[in-house]
Amino acid sequence: MSTDAGNAPRVTQRGLWFEEFEIGTIYEHRPGRTVTEADNVLFTTLTMNTQALHLDAAWSATQPGFGGQRLINSMFTLSTIVGLSVAQLTQGTLVANLGFSDIAFPAPLFAGDTIYAETECTGKRESRSRPGEGVVNLTHIGRNQHGVVVARASRSTLVRLREQKGANNE
Repeated sequence: MSTDAGNAPRVTQRGLWFEEFEIGTIYEHRPGRTVTEADNVLFTTLTMNTQALHLDAAWSATQPGFGGQRLINSMFTLSTIVGLSVAQLTQGTLVANLGFSDIAFPAPLFAGDTIYAETECTGKRESRSRPGEGVVNLTHIGRNQHGVVVARASRSTLVRLREQKGANNE
């Protein structure tokens, strides 16, 4: 018996609709991302960040506090933990980022570390000014391969409500 691939069910990857977010749920984003020296140097130079702690291995080796290692750029760390969440949470359903707050980097990240991300939904409400959309509040947490928190950030997003059949897509 053969199967006609033209009639096979198809699923397009997408994020969660507003209604699918559940307050208090922690979404784990896998796989993790091993950070390389090249990632750090490229991101740091692309963003014009001339901080020697990210770029200068010889100078960093003389500095106390981080074992003589260069630090991964904290903005790269933040971008990566948010990026790791996209496929699971907001791919195709996000309208806009409304803002970030309470950003912290409680421990350093170094080249060779692997970062894992998780996101907790901390609140949601339908938008009062934008019908068909809702505000979802998220807390992103990044941990290294040892489970140590290396980044934390609160984020407010605008997300689409699930399309109703017959509304705009008949």
